[in-house]
Amino acid sequence: MKKKAIIPSIFIILGCIVVTTVVMFIQQNQVSKKDDKIYSSKEHKQRPSVNINRKLTEKITIGAIGDILIHSPVYLDAFNGAGYTFDPMFEPVKPLLEGPDVLTANQESMLGGLELGLSGYPMFNSPHEVANALVNSGVDIVSTANNHSLDKGEKGIQAESAFLDGIGLPHVGSFIDEKDRENLRIINKNGIKISFLSYTYGTNGIPVPTGKDFLVNLIDREVMKNEIHRAKKAADVVVMSIHWGNEYQRIPTDDQKDLANFLANEGVDIIFGSHPHVLQPMEWIQTTEGRKSFVIYSLGNFISAQYDNYKDIGGLATIDITKHVSEKGRTIELSNPMFSPTFVTSHRYHQFRVVPLENAGAYGLSNADAKYKEIQEHMNQWLR
Repeated sequence: MKKKAIIPSIFIILGCIVVTTVVMFIQQNQVSKKDDKIYSSKEHKQRPSVNINRKLTEKITIGAIGDILIHSPVYLDAFNGAGYTFDPMFEPVKPLLEGPDVLTANQESMLGGLELGLSGYPMFNSPHEVANALVNSGVDIVSTANNHSLDKGEKGIQAESAFLDGIGLPHVGSFIDEKDRENLRIINKNGIKISFLSYTYGTNGIPVPTGKDFLVNLIDREVMKNEIHRAKKAADVVVMSIHWGNEYQRIPTDDQKDLANFLANEGVDIIFGSHPHVLQPMEWIQTTEGRKSFVIYSLGNFISAQYDNYKDIGGLATIDITKHVSEKGRTIELSNPMFSPTFVTSHRYHQFRVVPLENAGAYGLSNADAKYKEIQEHMNQWLR
């Protein structure tokens, strides 16, 4: 009787062992498949440690547009009876702006909003909704250090910062406190970290309040040098947006070129200039260390109410960034700088639109083809 009772027990135990083994095998197989899926994903592809060849190449395109300068006719045109809508102004160039992987713009006029009172030249304050339109058009970060940064004082900077933070649009150049200023603005795109810096020559004679130097970054070579070095340690690429030069001058000054060389030799990879309100050429800068930096001395006006004498022509500058990673280390390569000109059209200060310059003939520009050719030659003359 005992033997007959033992035999079924043995079969039960053996059955449990077999079932347990099968379950463990299936679970292990599922875990393996899950891990394979993770490591083959785009996120983990960026890690050299999981690449069999221990080599990695990532490539992105960064773009920049010039002055977002909202004169009163521009925001009056955007008023729809209940609020402000700027999206139609950028609609003709939206496909162009959505091309780069990362896009920056120079937010020239203060975005203090209605509560601080809207105004145009010479003391600008624009509706918050400008920023919404930029985001909807593909802008990823804005520079806010320029000669209009203090047009509405500290309250303007605080209001602008709060709104931009609220819609998730990074901004650099003006800050609400020292802690904010110390926080580097870094965008990580496809495993390439880009640190954005921004400085201006001045604030139209409006003094920075005593003890509040953090409000806006003023050009100071020693300060810039220290921040560039800090940014270089934290990122793969350092981009400097800088407000400099002389208004309406189409060729950079000697001071601009000297400062550009200083910035490049301290570690800045890409320099996007603004303030002249007209386009100035692109150029490569060969550093003493053998690196190659890129500068566009002025991006001109992207949208404004200024017209004639090249003030209504801006554009999109792009350049490719390639990151090579291997067991020997990391290298950054800049290549393929390009410029796509744009034109601001309006009808008696109404229906403002930014359009590709090559299409501007359809909006009334009689010599659009010739102007397009002229601008391309102007912008590329030092890249040959």
